[in-house]
Amino acid sequence: MEANVRHLQLSVSTVANNVTVHADRQVLESVVWNLLQNAFKFTPRSGHVSLRTRATTTRVLIDVEDRCGGLPPGKAEELFRPFEQRAHDRSGLGLGLAIAYRGARVNDGEIHVVNLPGTGCVFTVDLPRQPRGAE
Repeated sequence: MEANVRHLQLSVSTVANNVTVHADRQVLESVVWNLLQNAFKFTPRSGHVSLRTRATTTRVLIDVEDRCGGLPPGKAEELFRPFEQRAHDRSGLGLGLAIAYRGARVNDGEIHVVNLPGTGCVFTVDLPRQPRGAE
């Protein structure tokens, strides 16, 4: 609904049934939601945000890609500090990416960001994949 309100296109990839992670569901939902809210906030009207999941034999990677135009100057790791706000839009508290970072860590994962200068960025949640047959 938020993508529609902001006149954004959201694409979501399908995930194979056998791709699972052992994680706190509410915390993981919060991680993904905070990354999506960040993407919605900084992607210009009529832009595109994508949510993709891919897997290797040992990892599950959740990508949120936006069209924000690229990251502002500074170290990308600093984006995950509480109250960090570098863009012109200072609405919000600057906690979304910090919450996402901590939520990924609680679930034995990490978050990485790749800057696509002039285009946008990709935030990736990297989690351990649950082995097949594991409960």
